[in-house]
Amino acid sequence: MPDGSTSIAAAILAGGLARRMDGANKADLRIGGERIVERQLRLLRVVADPVFIVSNRSDDFSGLGVEVIPDAIEGAGPLGGIYTALLASRRERTLIVGCDLPFLTLPLLERLAEPSSAELVIPRSPRGYEPLCATWARQCAGVLRRRIEAGTLKAALAVEELRVEEIGAEFLASCDPHGLLFVNINTPHDYERAQRLGRVESKTWRDRIMDVS
Repeated sequence: MPDGSTSIAAAILAGGLARRMDGANKADLRIGGERIVERQLRLLRVVADPVFIVSNRSDDFSGLGVEVIPDAIEGAGPLGGIYTALLASRRERTLIVGCDLPFLTLPLLERLAEPSSAELVIPRSPRGYEPLCATWARQCAGVLRRRIEAGTLKAALAVEELRVEEIGAEFLASCDPHGLLFVNINTPHDYERAQRLGRVESKTWRDRIMDVS
């Protein structure tokens, strides 16, 4: 766990209504026997301190020993969650992840936690920028507030106004050989798929351990 000198905090965004999941708490879903939120907390605590959750459903996270912050602006979607995280953070830079990403890896999170002078350190996957797995500087909050007030809520578009350090395909492939990093869960079908992928990932790691031994 980082000591008090760490310059980065981390936040898990869990404020969505999950309508396509019948309102289920996606962070509470299990992949490979472990709740997504527990896995994310375990990894994030290696690289950041403090780690907190942004959600209006604080009771869903009781017992985790983590602070839960309600949305500063209701109805602003993920962009509002990022804005809330930046307002609540006690650090100048905050690593922010969505609660429905079950396959984040420590190498990626370590890369995102590295010192940077950019306002936003963000992976660029084959589907584009990944704002819900990125490190945002505190000064981004003003830009996000203006975009929220203008009703421009697509988080990836905020990149246009910020100094960006991009994490490209070569690095992403090095820590994600199976292309699972940004698999997310929005529907019951997504969850079934993630469970299947989780079993494949677990088998791959067991095989690697046997090969090493």
